[in-house]
Amino acid sequence: MARRGLPVISLFSGSLGLDLGLERAGFDIRVAVECDRFAAATIRLNRPKLPLIERKLEDITSREILSAAGLKKGEPVVVVGGLCCQSFSTAGQRASLADPRGMLIHEYLRVVRDTRPRFFVIENVSGMLSAAIKHRPLNKRGPGFPPLTAEEELGSGFKFVIDQLRRLQYYTVFDRVNAADFGVPQVRERLLFIGSRDGEQVTMPSATHAKEATDKEAAWVSLSNALEGLDEKKPVYINIPPAWLKYLKVVPAGGNWRDIPKRSQRFAMGAAYKSWGGRSGFYRRLDWDRPAPSLTTRPSSKATLLCHPTKLRPLSVREYARIQQFPDTWVFAGGPPQQYKQIGNAVPVGLGEAIGRTLRKIMRRRNKGRKRGRVVCLNSDLLKRIADRPRTILNPVRMRRIKSARSALNWLNGIARRRIEKDEFTDSQRNGSHR
Repeated sequence: MARRGLPVISLFSGSLGLDLGLERAGFDIRVAVECDRFAAATIRLNRPKLPLIERKLEDITSREILSAAGLKKGEPVVVVGGLCCQSFSTAGQRASLADPRGMLIHEYLRVVRDTRPRFFVIENVSGMLSAAIKHRPLNKRGPGFPPLTAEEELGSGFKFVIDQLRRLQYYTVFDRVNAADFGVPQVRERLLFIGSRDGEQVTMPSATHAKEATDKEAAWVSLSNALEGLDEKKPVYINIPPAWLKYLKVVPAGGNWRDIPKRSQRFAMGAAYKSWGGRSGFYRRLDWDRPAPSLTTRPSSKATLLCHPTKLRPLSVREYARIQQFPDTWVFAGGPPQQYKQIGNAVPVGLGEAIGRTLRKIMRRRNKGRKRGRVVCLNSDLLKRIADRPRTILNPVRMRRIKSARSALNWLNGIARRRIEKDEFTDSQRNGSHR
């Protein structure tokens, strides 16, 4: 297949991580759509000849996108997009579809509907699985507050997205994938959707790496391997606040705030000490012998710290780029905050390449006949987790206004009584109806 015969429309292109991976797999990026001025500047610096539309997708017609790409309806092989993930991320405020960024799924699907590519690819955070259409803060749930509406229940946002995907009349599959399983030096779990216009037998990329090496899979790529040969005389990074350094000095490689002496943890953590959850990002120091955790957009923030294994600084911008597998020659526009943001939001190049190679295999098979309008989960364990997902979670008792266990149970039972029938999505998947 000639390279020019595999045209791609790239939406929410960012700094082109996903697109570089697709290029490695033999695809041709015909147009990029990106409204962030720093990411757009990065595209121009590195791909000056690539047609770029620097506006919000909701302000761009599909006809304009096709024209910029030099394509007609039905000619794009793939429409790809790593949709803005902050509205679904568990590290954010989780406003979900109430956040304008969450509603960009409409705009993405509108372009797919209008351009009719052979395939579409959507990448997003795993938090989309449990996102609600409307987010209610934890401190406003439980006894003493009104019952949750259906739109406030966990997973209601995901069901909405599934319904919209069905209406596309593509055969669509989804699964959760870990970038580390494809040679990326980073444990980065993401939700991946791949759809086929023609009902082809779509599959997910096959893992090439595993946590422990096997006969068929290599071991995950470590941080030391990822940064090998990188010689930065003046690394660019954002300084960690001096008050934190005395605590970081006692944290070993691979550790976090729990390695600080107990007598000092309360002072080190501040208000977060009384919070709950793992809080693994606080005072986190990386380990040379492991992959990096999922890169955040703020590696010098207390809650999302990504400290160098041996130095008292966060990973540098170039180290960040190496972990996301950008070429060392790739230039990022803006200052360090904007550069970290672009790199942290990117799809790892290796994952993009794995997706591209999988699409090429599917195209060679030409095995059609799957019923369009289906959305299928390819992972039975993931499907079970979706089916067993609670409809909400509550703060620990110590953080609730009313601490009675009976009151909490009555409040939760009110939700259960209102939702007697099984979840429509997971029930249809189990029965094979895939409505």
